[in-house]
Amino acid sequence: MRAAQMAAAGTDVTFLTVGEHDLPPSEGTLAALAAAARAGHTRYTPISGQAELRDLVAKRIMDQSGVPTAPENVLIVPGAQAGLFVGHMAVADAGDTGLIIDPYYATYPGTLRAAGLRPKPVAARPENGFVPDRAALDAAADGARTLLINYPNTPPGAVYGAQALDRIAEVVLEHGLWLISDEVYASQVWQGQHMSPRALPALRERTLVVGSVSKSHAMTGFRAGWVVGPDHAIDAMSDLMINVTYGISGFVQQAALYALNAGAALERQFSDPLRMRRDLAETLLAEQDTLRAVPAAGAMYVMLDVRATGLSGVGFAEALLEAERIAVMPGESFGKAAAGHIRIALSESDDRFAAALRRIIAFAERHAPR
Repeated sequence: MRAAQMAAAGTDVTFLTVGEHDLPPSEGTLAALAAAARAGHTRYTPISGQAELRDLVAKRIMDQSGVPTAPENVLIVPGAQAGLFVGHMAVADAGDTGLIIDPYYATYPGTLRAAGLRPKPVAARPENGFVPDRAALDAAADGARTLLINYPNTPPGAVYGAQALDRIAEVVLEHGLWLISDEVYASQVWQGQHMSPRALPALRERTLVVGSVSKSHAMTGFRAGWVVGPDHAIDAMSDLMINVTYGISGFVQQAALYALNAGAALERQFSDPLRMRRDLAETLLAEQDTLRAVPAAGAMYVMLDVRATGLSGVGFAEALLEAERIAVMPGESFGKAAAGHIRIALSESDDRFAAALRRIIAFAERHAPR
């Protein structure tokens, strides 16, 4: 709020807060959007999504996971945020407990509460790279109905390996949970390989995968996403969508169809700059010893431990904004486990990002006790 007020008053603020590309959607995507509108894709659409888009998403998920996936397993939704909501509505009842990994994406607690669930954070510790351990999951899972994971994870950028996913699968099965896997950052894996938990045979019928073109194709404002899961769950969510959105704009679906059909080369146009900024951040941070970087294996952020300055994440972010006109997100915005950290989005141009990070480092060094 304060940063927006400063910018509205004419102050040059560097925003490293929101996970949004500095690049626009591709020209081909924009042309497809306009052409679709002119061609008449402006009327009501099938509630579950246009057949050709559902078919393409099914193929995409099948290629990623190796799991046979049909259009009947796909629901097109107005962005991943809507997918998270309808997913929880479909597999849980009002008053159920839903687990979320702390730190978590800032909307998760509110999304679960809107769906009638009681959110219960499960702390993932910094010393474990913010990957949840079995003991913490087990301790929280008794009586719960759902487990929501974000993979790759924001804010810390953790990519769960095979062992972590196996642990999650064991907890899901032993406690009878539904797993909801938010995979909007699947195209942004810098270390290792993306592996959807839906690929684990035991989880196939207990997992909903949520995705979108927002992060992969710089299409945040289009609001085009999907949920993939067992057909009976998709049917239930489709019934809900009749009463919530009554379908998604046809011209938006055609633009998403174009973007996905363009293949991996188009996705790399948006992921490669993020990878380079992440590498740049690692290089600059290696030259100092005040801020400790949380290894970012994926997603479009760098998370920094600022506790050596004596400031909390909130205190650091507020002081940085006033002194340097740089806006970052305090770790406390994402749960208790991220306290004492800040999240920096890789969302500015290379030169502007590098200059801002150097100023953040200098600011931290000035505040570190001597």
